[in-house]
Amino acid sequence: MTKIERPDVFAAGRRGGHGDLHAYRVRGRGRGAVVLWIGGEGDEPDQVLALPEADRCQVPVFVTVRQARVYVSRRGRRLATSEANTLELTRVQHWVEDPVRRSVPSGDVLEAWNFFEDLARGLGGIHRLPQQSAVHHSAYEKLFGDECGAWTPAEQRAVLELMTAGVELWNSCPVIVKPCSKIVFDSGRGVPRDL
Repeated sequence: MTKIERPDVFAAGRRGGHGDLHAYRVRGRGRGAVVLWIGGEGDEPDQVLALPEADRCQVPVFVTVRQARVYVSRRGRRLATSEANTLELTRVQHWVEDPVRRSVPSGDVLEAWNFFEDLARGLGGIHRLPQQSAVHHSAYEKLFGDECGAWTPAEQRAVLELMTAGVELWNSCPVIVKPCSKIVFDSGRGVPRDL
């Protein structure tokens, strides 16, 4: 497997350059944590911070925003804001499990869609999400306009498929639980291993 090349967001002299860093809280049933989100500059896409390690990337995760702030500060950067936005992924997971009986939590689904794409980009695993087609784009536009009730059955299936794959990506991606000590959990389960 080829090593993933990505710019070092903590390189010396970057003072706010190469995208602002934000703490972002994700609350899901399988995994909840604070991650670091990098805003893309210009035409660069946003992404969740993932650190390359051998032939894969690992997402540093934190329990609190303060821990994320300290981690970033020790690397010569600052968070763009002192607070963290929160993705209520649990609401999305409940809807995915029973889309017939539950109404679409449109704001959370929109936020989850963006998060999953940014997470996949950070991990170099965009292939782990369904390839997006015209039906996805149409569903996204309706979601963005809070018009989920106008989804066609194909659009709803596309969104459900993407949400299911995204939740699986989040729950299974390797994370560094204590980035300073480099403790890694594979697939969010099992016993930690020291690096």
